[in-house]
Amino acid sequence: MIDAHQHFWTTSRDDYGWLTPDDAVLYRDFAPRDLAPLIGAAGIDRTVLVQAAPTVAETRYLLGIAERTDFVAGVVGWAPLDAPNAADVLDELAVHPKLVGVRPMIQDIADEDWMLGEAVGASLGALAERELAFDALVHPRHLSRLRVLLERNPTLRAVVDHAAKPSIAAGDFEGWAKDMALVACETSACCKLSGLVTEASVDWTTDDLRPYVDHLLECFGPERLMWGSDWPVVELAGGFERWREATHELLSELGEVERAQILGGVAARFYRPGPTTPSIPVGEHT
Repeated sequence: MIDAHQHFWTTSRDDYGWLTPDDAVLYRDFAPRDLAPLIGAAGIDRTVLVQAAPTVAETRYLLGIAERTDFVAGVVGWAPLDAPNAADVLDELAVHPKLVGVRPMIQDIADEDWMLGEAVGASLGALAERELAFDALVHPRHLSRLRVLLERNPTLRAVVDHAAKPSIAAGDFEGWAKDMALVACETSACCKLSGLVTEASVDWTTDDLRPYVDHLLECFGPERLMWGSDWPVVELAGGFERWREATHELLSELGEVERAQILGGVAARFYRPGPTTPSIPVGEHT
């Protein structure tokens, strides 16, 4: 059982441009000791810790947490993929055994063609050579370009974060559904079953999510979907436990083997995390 997408942060680091004191729910520190009871109650063994700031410094910070936290199986960090020294940065970070991937924050980049630039293409090749995964944090408007990127880089292990964040609250489905189907059909990318509740209305129900989840199941199949909590961001939309309960309801018609794929098997194959490290008392976690 793997949570394929969660975060930790310390507000005093000051490199989270999107996180401000106006956010009463998220503007505080979130650490392993806060997540441990939630994943313990859910029967989750390991997690994938994902970057939340576009800095190498934050990636080093997350790798430090991973060293001290046995349930963190791997870290998806950040690197300047459009920089001339991107390969050198990747080499520096990849020395750490728990670095499993890299995620540029494409959703926040004004240039929608950024991902198709020559420098980024070279860096994606370097990612593939180092057997690191690529997390695509995109919106529906990016999916046509993402498809081109993946076609250019067929050896790159890629996953679409949060199913590209469809606007469930607005009822946007058709365009998103068509583009996601093309990504699934024409590339080998996986997709994260995560982040959907924060795109739904405040009073979301499982039925609001069902058309989107059913479409992802039809397009990607259980063998290319991986579940993630998106904790603590999920606290904006009902919390970890409510999303976990909704997931079980949405996947209830699948067989045990298929559910196991989505709830851990796909993430284990995709991220290829190493063995867990010796644990320390939860109270001592950063």
